[in-house]
Amino acid sequence: MIKIESAILLPEFQTNTWLLWDSDSLEALLIDPSSPSEKFLNIIKGKRLKVKMIVNTHGHGDHIGGNLFFGQAFNCPCAIHALDADMLVDNKKNFSDYMGYNMKLKPAEHILEDGEIIHLGDIDVKVIHTPGHTPGGICLLADKYLISGDTLFEQSIGRTDFPGGSNSAILKSIREKLFCLDEDTLVFPGHGPTTSIGLEKANNPFVQ
Repeated sequence: MIKIESAILLPEFQTNTWLLWDSDSLEALLIDPSSPSEKFLNIIKGKRLKVKMIVNTHGHGDHIGGNLFFGQAFNCPCAIHALDADMLVDNKKNFSDYMGYNMKLKPAEHILEDGEIIHLGDIDVKVIHTPGHTPGGICLLADKYLISGDTLFEQSIGRTDFPGGSNSAILKSIREKLFCLDEDTLVFPGHGPTTSIGLEKANNPFVQ
């Protein structure tokens, strides 16, 4: 059975860090760890989860700041799409220079591809490349759970006015890759509350 839990590790940006796991095998993905956190580390350890991989939905500083801390704690690789990979090691590209953080990270150990399947026990997690907020932005789909990063929010979409952003690309990603999913698919975004594909198809003013 799929389990999912969120934490706000970087209150300044209200970034959702997601923990997705298989309740039988206890294999887990840690998605967008925004900052180091001993408290959240202890929560994960308390659940006896085996973090298999850290996945960044994109390369902005408020989604990657905990990569090194949690990667070392769980001795697991970090993964990101190829088109955002250079953002992990360039503080101007990931904006952490402008956020006031002296971020020291290392290159991803695994490069994600569109359509790739990550296995957590008996659960398949599909990588969906959704460019627009960044060139290498991705979403993750596990059954009817969609972790949407900064592509799709409740009645909003990711910003496209940053370098590498594209309004036409993000709308195409949402319409062609996300809105084709079942309407009861739950959406767990990078910021803000949970929503669903059906609600966003009906109500999102940016994608009408």
